Amino acid sequence: MYKNKFQAVGARVPKICMPKPGTNLKTWAVIACDQFTSEPEYWEETERLVGDAPSTLHLIFPEIYLEDSDADTRIENIHETMRSYLASGILEEQEEAIHLVQRAPEGAPPRWGILLCLDLEQYDYSPDASTLIRATEGTIVERIPPRLKVRRNAPVELPHILVLIDDPQKLVIEPLVRHLDQCEEVYHVDLIQGGGTIRGYRVSSPLLLDRAANGLNLLAGEVSDSPEKQILFAVGDGNHSLATAKASWEEIKQQASDPDEIMDHPARWALVEIENIHDPGLVFEPIHRVLFHADRSRIEAAFAQVCSMWEYISCGSIEEMNKLIHRGREESHVVGTVFDGHFGCYIFHHPTHAIPVGTLQAALDAYLSKEGSASIDYIHGEESTKQLGTKSGNIGFFLPRIDKFTFFNTIEADGALPRKTFSMGEAVEKRYYFEARRIIP
Repeated sequence: MYKNKFQAVGARVPKICMPKPGTNLKTWAVIACDQFTSEPEYWEETERLVGDAPSTLHLIFPEIYLEDSDADTRIENIHETMRSYLASGILEEQEEAIHLVQRAPEGAPPRWGILLCLDLEQYDYSPDASTLIRATEGTIVERIPPRLKVRRNAPVELPHILVLIDDPQKLVIEPLVRHLDQCEEVYHVDLIQGGGTIRGYRVSSPLLLDRAANGLNLLAGEVSDSPEKQILFAVGDGNHSLATAKASWEEIKQQASDPDEIMDHPARWALVEIENIHDPGLVFEPIHRVLFHADRSRIEAAFAQVCSMWEYISCGSIEEMNKLIHRGREESHVVGTVFDGHFGCYIFHHPTHAIPVGTLQAALDAYLSKEGSASIDYIHGEESTKQLGTKSGNIGFFLPRIDKFTFFNTIEADGALPRKTFSMGEAVEKRYYFEARRIIP
């Protein structure tokens, strides 16, 4: 029975809520709320394109607006719109099924994923966690409370969380792809704002669901039988969103009058998209940094606190800078930079951190702890980093990408990576909201 098999590995087949037939799906789907957080023009254009049409834009809180004075009012409107969409039938709950999703970004190969619920009882984001479901990057607990306000009392959730499995034999997702003739296509949409194309297929065949469950159980068996393997599900994108779902679930448990009955509450589970790290369409991109109101000399003083030997090399172009970044140097970390229109590289010799982002982030944290006027943002995409970094008073930092094929081994050996280490694709390749799920009975 596939239900028991999924539950054995901390998963469940969801009842997904979908927009009713006739909804304009192109404006229904919008990108993850944690993207373009320093580019208000992106969200302004999204608002213009969507207008008053039914859309996931009205059900999420773009994080660029989290610090605005009207945050509480915005959250109330989000919750009211969720209730309205459910009551009016704009959101319709479907029968239990997996959604098999193909994402085809513009100019990039497609990749596949499946929507499943994961058990928050089996998830822990602490650095020393040993659960099957784990964070891959450091979780900033201070980021959870404002996001918890959005989830608290929300009748539905919309996932932008992407979770990775290490499935080189392709036992879980790919067998479903080979049997598309047994699946119902439920959407095929060209996404707004350069997001490419997305297709969704409903997988409801008990035979196919059982096959996917068997694949996950085989992977879980490898994890339990091998001392060097400890993780089944690794959060690739949306670490803080899943951490927020966990915090919400812990609140609900604490407030429950019956500790046994509450374990059947739908908020115990979180809807996520699961992808195979061995999918050729899945590319890991670095997440760059931009400092605002920055003082270069003080930043360089912070470098000395994390690495006793470092140097700066000027580069004539971004191409020259990139060659140095991606070539790297033996026993050194190389980080690119741009300020006042000038490109260069900082080279840290004999660093104590395992990867370049660890060295850079430690220095930036030390700098920011003493500079009240400075701030940081984490940027997806080289072009956005270049544009923001060249503005007066700003400094951009460019990082090399990490190797996805050693990713699980790195997490298992060293624990969670520094926060905002990697991105699964460029910013416009992120998960667009489409499906929803009830989290209040």
